[in-house]
Amino acid sequence: MTRIQKTVFILVALVALVVGLTVYKVLNTEQQLDTADLLDAGIVMLPQGRDVPNLTLTNQDGEQVSMKALEGRWNLLFFGYTFCPDICPATLAEVRQLRGQLPEEARQRMQPILVSVDPERDTPEQLKKYLDFFGAGFIGLTGSLDDIQTLANAAGVPFIPGDTTKEDYTVDHGGNLALIGPDGRLRGFIRAPMRTEKLAEQLPAVLALE
Repeated sequence: MTRIQKTVFILVALVALVVGLTVYKVLNTEQQLDTADLLDAGIVMLPQGRDVPNLTLTNQDGEQVSMKALEGRWNLLFFGYTFCPDICPATLAEVRQLRGQLPEEARQRMQPILVSVDPERDTPEQLKKYLDFFGAGFIGLTGSLDDIQTLANAAGVPFIPGDTTKEDYTVDHGGNLALIGPDGRLRGFIRAPMRTEKLAEQLPAVLALE
């Protein structure tokens, strides 16, 4: 075998190896993420990630937090508020239950975040007091109504602001949770109502993705 033939042979072998690894990775990922099982658990993955605006909001400790700073983990965004009479406490309790059912590795890769749709009343102090009740490592974010609406629309979970001129006003919002990947992009949703047992089975495979 001549030197040229050897070189060609090596290059062909390398290409075959790369292609083989790529196919294996794709097939392995598809095997992990069975669409039917995910949907049955209430998980909807997008074909392609969507950009999320790099806004800066304020957390429950009064610190400025940018969406960029949250990259590196899977963030589970729930758009709700602390004065919500029903959906919010029920959903946060379900998220707490879900976290308790996940393996430790999956739990460390997921950060649940409550983004307030009621910044008029949800000060950092109010968020902290509310989230401490659930005791599950939640982050709370608040900020200007315009910024929150921009983020909610980009995350595919819009809401209708409450009429702050009325006493004990409510805010119309959905119960779905947005899945923001470690790359900072919207990657999917968890539909309400949550099915915690099925989610505990299917979500670890999603959280293992980069």
